[in-house]
Amino acid sequence: MNREVFFELVELKAKTASVLPFLLGICFSWYHYGSLHLGFVLIYFIAMFIFNMAVDILDNYNDYHHAKEGHDYKEKTNIIGRENLSLSMIRRWIIWMIVISALIGIGLSMIVGWPLLWMGLYCYLIGIFYSSGPKPLSSLPLGEFFSGFTMGFMIMLICVYINTFDSFQWTMTNLGSIFLVSLPNTCLIANLMLANNICDLEEDETNHRFTLVHYLGKQTSIHLFVGLIVIAFASIIVSVLLGLTPITMLLTLIVVPFIWKQTKRFLNEQVKTKTFICAVRILAVGALAQVVFFAIGLWLK
Repeated sequence: MNREVFFELVELKAKTASVLPFLLGICFSWYHYGSLHLGFVLIYFIAMFIFNMAVDILDNYNDYHHAKEGHDYKEKTNIIGRENLSLSMIRRWIIWMIVISALIGIGLSMIVGWPLLWMGLYCYLIGIFYSSGPKPLSSLPLGEFFSGFTMGFMIMLICVYINTFDSFQWTMTNLGSIFLVSLPNTCLIANLMLANNICDLEEDETNHRFTLVHYLGKQTSIHLFVGLIVIAFASIIVSVLLGLTPITMLLTLIVVPFIWKQTKRFLNEQVKTKTFICAVRILAVGALAQVVFFAIGLWLK
């Protein structure tokens, strides 16, 4: 297997969905608590990244294994069939990646506290059952919520907790503050899956995957896609007004014209090979802008 095939198998291009919320958590930790445990948080990042790759490999494996439409999908669309990858090798990679990342996480929780273990357990359950089991979350009208909440909010919450474990208070105020600051990424990550499901509606129904788009209908789902983008940028403004993020975060709004251009492209045509990339770009640019302008605010503080 060459490098390009491996990168596609682990969906490296989609890793902004986990890396940027992690970086936002570091910014929030320093801004509000003045606390960073860089060694511990680096260990967490390694475990998170390994598990994230395992989940994406597992998604491809399950999609290949459970595909019902036959030859075209398995042999021409799915990376495993298209590149004739060994299923036994794929299974070994999944198992070892999950085991290694879990052991790292358990070891870290013994140092920073057991709340990390419970939060990690939730993330592992969502990651594994996202595409596994008789009723995977990705095939239900729950996928957008769980993907957005887990990767947008939980990754950031865990990052903040590890950086502040010796002083963190589990209050509704603290959790609400972290949730509001994570809400833009939560919405944009949910939109990534929503866009994927809009593009794949007919193929998903053929494979007996009845996602949120199946129940809402394509047009309503498109309206939801736009609505989540509006919520994402509105929450950035609210976070600044409440003093949860530095005023420099308002500079994130300079990417709105680019976001709107990509949104219009997706509204005009929902084709996986042509316009799904628009949702990826919206997430990448929107999330990166938040991290950059939050970091600038820290520097000017």
